[in-house]
Amino acid sequence: MTSLIAYAALEPTCWKNGAGSTIEIATAPKGAGFDDFDWRVSLATIAQDGPFSVFPGIERTLALVEGAGMTLDIEGHSRFRLSDEHPVLEFAGESVVKASLNGGATTDFNVMTRRARCHHRLGRRTLAGSSEFAPRGDVTLLFLADGESLSVSSEVERLGMVRFDALLFDPGTVWTLETDRATVFIVDIFFNT
Repeated sequence: MTSLIAYAALEPTCWKNGAGSTIEIATAPKGAGFDDFDWRVSLATIAQDGPFSVFPGIERTLALVEGAGMTLDIEGHSRFRLSDEHPVLEFAGESVVKASLNGGATTDFNVMTRRARCHHRLGRRTLAGSSEFAPRGDVTLLFLADGESLSVSSEVERLGMVRFDALLFDPGTVWTLETDRATVFIVDIFFNT
């Protein structure tokens, strides 16, 4: 069953260090904490420089949603500038990462999967007009990162999205996406067999 996750209904949680806040979009199993989730998708606002939390056994993907982005020092020997030119970064959750803002607060989309149980792929797509969409993962999440609205319809269902809303799909249905202009993130999650 397709589930609309309305951004307006989600509550932010402040970080303990006060450097930002996180809004959990979806997690599995439902209600799982940081130690026992299979996968987790969230939206984070980072307000000041500082370290990332360490998540052993987790694969992470970070995608810039708005703001000037940040420079990430990973394990002290790799540096990556998350920006409009390079908006997506994949890294291991056990890596020690320090973030330095590139000029003010930044909002980022975060996908985490527990390596022993599943893996993910994040795609970024710009839409205009009408296009077809077929979920490919065992679980697929579509996030409206930019744009005022997006209509998502199948032969039996029609859903409307506004910015920062997400849709959680079951596999097997082909959908039509309609918008004047939008940027979406598509997260496909595959369970290990």
